[in-house]
Amino acid sequence: MAKRRKSGSTRPAEKTAPTSLRIIGGKYRGRLLQYHGDRRTRPMKDRVREAVFNLLGPAIKKKYVLDLFAGTGAIGFEALSRGADSATFIERHFPSVKIIDQNAHTIGVDHQVQTFGSDSFLWLKQNLAQFQNRPLAVFISPPYSLFLERPTDILQAISKLWNVAAPDSLFIVESDNRFDKSLLPHPDLWDHREYAPAVVSIAQRNETPMETFND
Repeated sequence: MAKRRKSGSTRPAEKTAPTSLRIIGGKYRGRLLQYHGDRRTRPMKDRVREAVFNLLGPAIKKKYVLDLFAGTGAIGFEALSRGADSATFIERHFPSVKIIDQNAHTIGVDHQVQTFGSDSFLWLKQNLAQFQNRPLAVFISPPYSLFLERPTDILQAISKLWNVAAPDSLFIVESDNRFDKSLLPHPDLWDHREYAPAVVSIAQRNETPMETFND
């Protein structure tokens, strides 16, 4: 059963119509993911998610996924569908955490999933050591405004995970054009792709960029 711990926001969700998302590729292709429709959890658009995972290709296989600011969980479930070993979802919005758990159960991946209702920065500070030398796929897709409000926290989170992760670990950051991508650690290793309004930056923890990112 998916594990969940609560230590984050308890604000009531905005009332919006429920909707659904779908897994685009891999083992669970076409499976629907429930989504409450709350505007505060901005799902990565289907076309962007598909483009990102096409770029990652087989590099996602056997990775331990860390989905910070998980929102709907669509990114992490897509990674599991495409061969990732397991996924940890961090999301402070409790209704979203509940839906991630429900989707994990519906798809049948409870044994591969952990969910935590917590502030991502605080959770990572308390749990960083467990990622030492692990082959990670780190997805960082917060509200775009957070790159303006807390850029130092985001950059420190990426740097700390980069320093502990195993070689070949993947880092995927979704921002918009207001964020200065040159501030990312090891700036020469990042491949930046624009899917307006999103800008997706991808890097692998190697000394040279990963060839898989080429079109």
